[in-house]
Amino acid sequence: MTGEFSPDWLGLREPADADARSLELVGLLPRPVKVIRDLGCGTGSLGRWLAPRLPVPQFWILTDRDHDLLEIAADRMPEGVNVAIDERDVTALTRDDLTGADLVTCSALLDLLTAAEIDRLVEVCAQARTNALFTLSVTGQVRFTPADERDAEVEAAFNAHQRRESGGRLLLGPDAPAYAAAAFEKAGARVITRESPWRLGPQCPDLTAEWLRGWVGAAAEQRPELGFDAYLRDRLTSLPELTVGHKDVLAIFE
Repeated sequence: MTGEFSPDWLGLREPADADARSLELVGLLPRPVKVIRDLGCGTGSLGRWLAPRLPVPQFWILTDRDHDLLEIAADRMPEGVNVAIDERDVTALTRDDLTGADLVTCSALLDLLTAAEIDRLVEVCAQARTNALFTLSVTGQVRFTPADERDAEVEAAFNAHQRRESGGRLLLGPDAPAYAAAAFEKAGARVITRESPWRLGPQCPDLTAEWLRGWVGAAAEQRPELGFDAYLRDRLTSLPELTVGHKDVLAIFE
């Protein structure tokens, strides 16, 4: 893959992200939404998608630990939207950081966190009574047309990779959206979830091929003894139609 957080990869996936996110959940956001903190903002694709769907004025606090991505995000936000950048690890967020914020949001972040980190994030949102919209969390379900008998084996290996221990942290991977929804409910929020699958295939060959390389590559890293080279070669030779499962989670503190 081009790089999980590289500008090239984030740009390649942006149209698929935009098509997948739930517009219904945006419509359910309690108004007003004037101050938004975007966690792990990357190049700002969520802001570019969400800002035009909310009333102005808006003030976005873009949060990421990658300074270069933050500069790209701030530069590319829609005109008329006020922006500040906050370079930090999003897991260090505190209640004070949410003072005055109407919404905490993120895209493709929850599955990279641990249970304790999600618990802490939910606790901070609950303390501040700040609503949250967390989009595009991986669910681990991939469906191909046509199917291949090896699909399930690769999927299982990939999902195990997503749940791996990394730097002493046990990632939640595809368990994250359900875990976060339950944690918000326990904290007293009203939670609404919607499926937000990517739809890939020959109509977007560059993204589909790059996603396949990353998906199979992670599976092979987890289970190298299974030998997925031939599988990847076959899938790249004739790109399939496929859906990649994601879920959006909206938590409202009423």
